[in-house]
Amino acid sequence: MKYCLPSLRYFYRQPVRCALAILLLIYPAILLAVDTRYNMTRGVTEISEQVYDLHMIIFYICCAIAAIVFGLMFWSILHHRKSKGIEPAQFHGSLKIEIIWTAIPVVILIAMAIPASKTLIAMEDASKADLTVLVTGSQWKWHYKYLEHPIEFYSLLATSREAIANQAEKTDLYLRDVDKPLVLPTGKKIRFLVTADDVIHSWWVPAFAVKKDANPGFINETWARIDKPGIYRGQCAELCGKDHAFMPVVVDVRTPEEFDRWVAQELEWQAQEKAAEAARGEMTLEELMTQGQKTYEAHCAACHQVSGEGLPGVIPALKGSVIATKDIPGHIHIVVNGKAGTAMQAYGKQLTNSELAAVITYERNAWGNNTGELVQVADVAAIKGGE
Repeated sequence: MKYCLPSLRYFYRQPVRCALAILLLIYPAILLAVDTRYNMTRGVTEISEQVYDLHMIIFYICCAIAAIVFGLMFWSILHHRKSKGIEPAQFHGSLKIEIIWTAIPVVILIAMAIPASKTLIAMEDASKADLTVLVTGSQWKWHYKYLEHPIEFYSLLATSREAIANQAEKTDLYLRDVDKPLVLPTGKKIRFLVTADDVIHSWWVPAFAVKKDANPGFINETWARIDKPGIYRGQCAELCGKDHAFMPVVVDVRTPEEFDRWVAQELEWQAQEKAAEAARGEMTLEELMTQGQKTYEAHCAACHQVSGEGLPGVIPALKGSVIATKDIPGHIHIVVNGKAGTAMQAYGKQLTNSELAAVITYERNAWGNNTGELVQVADVAAIKGGE
């Protein structure tokens, strides 16, 4: 305590020298922090800018505190070392110093709390949204539903299972791309309602400063107003199972005019798809197996494995199983409606009737099952219609 007092007196008497010394200490940290790959990104929303600015302000305050505290400490150690003949002093404390080092942190914390509170309040204000999207996480994919438009779809990992297994070349977007991104307009307040079907997930897009947990049975709320069009990537940020790393988020942000055109095209495509499904006749075994393999690898291989052997003790095998070789209606039923209490999801709404018919046919004829049995669109429709 005795040696802190002369150090503080020196600081008061030589403020310019001390300020220059502190600046020299923290300047390298400032250079390393601003706009480098090691720092936070500025983002493309107003909130992300506020978060970045708040982060940098607090970072500079921490650097200044560290420079002052360690500077005084090292100066005291250097100038009051034993080799200079300094004798340790006996003392009982200093009320002034104790008041100062208590009051200063309180003032600093209050100064940081004011802008932080404003940013946190703004982050939670999802009112007066122009567009609302329901985001549902499930093992291991995202489901998006636009509440203002009759549009909903699943977004799945685009990386092939062969690439994951090191049997095919990996691209620059390995584990970061999806088959169908979420499309949003610029300049509009987008409200996200986030939930989950099975376990806890977390929808995270760093460029939006949005990270919200998806909890089964609950709906969390967040929002973003995106200023710049482009492709923005994120991922599930909550450990949600063995394929947690295979659950990326991709958002395609377009101008309002381009977004409106996308909505019209999506509605037209959906109408055409429904008409094609209604007019589809019986498919050959070759057609069913080709489409079925593609559907299986995209939706089923994560659990049941490409080989159909599942995970012993965790995920049942389809290869040689009763469900895939005996009861056709039972097989259709479990694929369409899932199985309660297990990881088997209901695919009745995720896949078209032709995809369901194809994947069931594939499971009954792949890996040596070879039942020779075909499941057609009408068979799937009959099961759906009877429930």
